[in-house]
Amino acid sequence: MFDLDWTGLGARLDADGVAATAPLLSPDECAEVVAMFDDDRRFRSTVVMARHAFGEGTYRYFADPLPPLVRELRERLYPPLAAIANRWAGLLGERAFPERLDDLLAECADLGQTRPTPLVLRYGPGGHNCLHQDVYGELTFPLQFLVMLSRPDEDFTGGESVFVEQRPRQQSRPLVVRPRQGEAVVFPVRHRPRRGTRGHHRAAMRHGVSAVHSGQRHVLGVIFHNAR
Repeated sequence: MFDLDWTGLGARLDADGVAATAPLLSPDECAEVVAMFDDDRRFRSTVVMARHAFGEGTYRYFADPLPPLVRELRERLYPPLAAIANRWAGLLGERAFPERLDDLLAECADLGQTRPTPLVLRYGPGGHNCLHQDVYGELTFPLQFLVMLSRPDEDFTGGESVFVEQRPRQQSRPLVVRPRQGEAVVFPVRHRPRRGTRGHHRAAMRHGVSAVHSGQRHVLGVIFHNAR
């Protein structure tokens, strides 16, 4: 499930800031993660989005230890993502990141960021997510994954993944992505390098979800830095 075309993904991230992958999870693995949502023992925190004006829906952060499937995704996706992140860091004059996830999490712990951030999100009819960025502390790894667990147009309708890139002195650019079950989308947490007339600059990006029209939409979010 991890045999991805990282060269192609890197090129699409450079061009658009967002890249869809081949399937990462099988239908059975997707169903396994969806079934976890109602097991309170697996989660450290639950957020009802309407209470915070985040949108409509519910998301739950996994507790340590992470489920094996989620832990394996996080550990094995990180190294090739770190290579892309460090290439971007060189273009923007930013800090580099360690090659191993454990070393990143050790840096997080030194800054008081010890709570795991992988999460499962559930949206019903009318559910949506306002545009946002997943920043949880001083240390932010610049890329993250969203894995679609449900079947678009079968389990739910609507509910597109929406990304908005802010461009200096230009109108913002929206992108809409519809991954199929088991497929993922990789995208920036805060910004990406974008080439301009004077070299590369930071293009800020936010992400959200358009309204679900019917059914239930489940998504797994794989974020690599931990939270305070």
